[in-house]
Amino acid sequence: MAFGSGNSSLTRQVITTLQADGNDVMRPGVLAWKYPDENIVSGSLLTVESNHFAVLKSRGAVLDVYDTGQYPITTPDKPILGGLVRDFFTSGTSPWQYETLYVQRAKQVVQNKGVATSKEMAEVVYQVDYYVHIDTKEDALKLITHMPFDGNSITIGELATYAGPVIEQAINQVIQVTPLEEINEHIHDVVELCKQHLSEFLGVYGILLNDLKVLILPRDDRMRELISLRAFGLSPHEAVRYYLGLKMAEKGLVSAPNAAAGVPFQVGGALGTWNAQGMTEISGK
Repeated sequence: MAFGSGNSSLTRQVITTLQADGNDVMRPGVLAWKYPDENIVSGSLLTVESNHFAVLKSRGAVLDVYDTGQYPITTPDKPILGGLVRDFFTSGTSPWQYETLYVQRAKQVVQNKGVATSKEMAEVVYQVDYYVHIDTKEDALKLITHMPFDGNSITIGELATYAGPVIEQAINQVIQVTPLEEINEHIHDVVELCKQHLSEFLGVYGILLNDLKVLILPRDDRMRELISLRAFGLSPHEAVRYYLGLKMAEKGLVSAPNAAAGVPFQVGGALGTWNAQGMTEISGK
């Protein structure tokens, strides 16, 4: 078997996250993982790597939480009948149904994206990147207790799904009352509010929030360019003119400078020539 088990479920085994090819199942993106073999016998060796915790359960009850190291597993015996059955079928070693759950303690990055609306109901897109980790055995137990497994693992993507509504609510609390042009001025308020709400939410699952970054941009490309032009100190009317001039220049239209300057373009009028050195207009005769 890939994880150190022998040819039979009754063979003493090494319980580990390392596969036969040397790769670790607890790769980046995996928050928790369930060891696939539940038939564990006395003498099996539980191995916990330096960036993991391990939780051992039997029949739904948590037996222990393990830090880094190797631990021999001793299975209990049922009185009288259990001992007879054990000796008859397994020659002194009795398999018990256990769950071994590994929890990632290394720092990982999570990302959430979404759409919000400004005070003018203009749509903006946001991207929130934050770093999380599980610090103690007690926190590892909280994760196992409160977040269900989807199959054999809990992934960072599932954590992002859980945290999504909390982040959306925190961002909208600021963005919905802020004019579009002033959003960047309030980005610190958005970050602090996201940190506060997200820390409280993740704490229930034993997850610590280390750092958080927020990026908010207008959803419409044209609006982003207009706001960029406004950053140069242009008035709204001037920004629109310059935006129009830039788009016309991209199409190769000779009237693009006129559009940007807000002056008429005369078709068929006398074209002047320019002195390249002194930039003085010389009228053609």
